[in-house]
Formats: sequence, structure tokens, C-alpha cells
Amino acid sequence: MVSDQASAPVNWRLFVPEAWEGPDIKHKRTRPYRPQTNGKVERYSCTMLDEWAYAKPYASESERVAAFTDWLHHYNHHRGHTSLKGQPPASRVTNLSGQYT
Repeated sequence: MVSDQASAPVNWRLFVPEAWEGPDIKHKRTRPYRPQTNGKVERYSCTMLDEWAYAKPYASESERVAAFTDWLHHYNHHRGHTSLKGQPPASRVTNLSGQYT
């Protein structure tokens, strides 16, 4: 999870579904006075809200959380990104599981 430098009276762990918990989940803050990074975080947040969280009416919050894994896989492996010339982010990684060289 990434957030900007703003402090908030909210514990971010309250918003992390159990499906996301694990040793690889860490809260990182963007560099201060670095609007480029904040813009990337904001763009990802908007995309996530539009394409996953509010893309359709879910019957329950647990259904929404269950849909996240599929959406994240689509986002990283199949959805083209303009910054990557239409390629998905996974195309930039050469050591994905089963692709060791």
C-alpha cells in the first residue's frame, strides 16, 4: 500500500482486506515534494476505484474483496498501459513465476 506524506487519524490497516495481508504488504510513503510520484499513486487509486471497486454493484463487501484478485491479475498481466506503449506491467518483468532465465 502506498500513500502520500499526509498524516491522517486513521489506521490504514483497517482498510486492508484479509486477502491482501501477508509479509509482502508494507505501507510505504511517497517521497516528500515529489508530485510525480503522488500523481502515479492518485492515478492508480482512481483506476482501481473505477475498474474494480465501483465498476459494478456488488452484493456484499466480501464479494468486492473476492473480485480484487481477478482485477489485479487483469491490471498487471492483460490491461495495456499507455506509459508502457500498450503493454501490461508484467511484460516488463522477466522473472515472474515460471519465467526464470
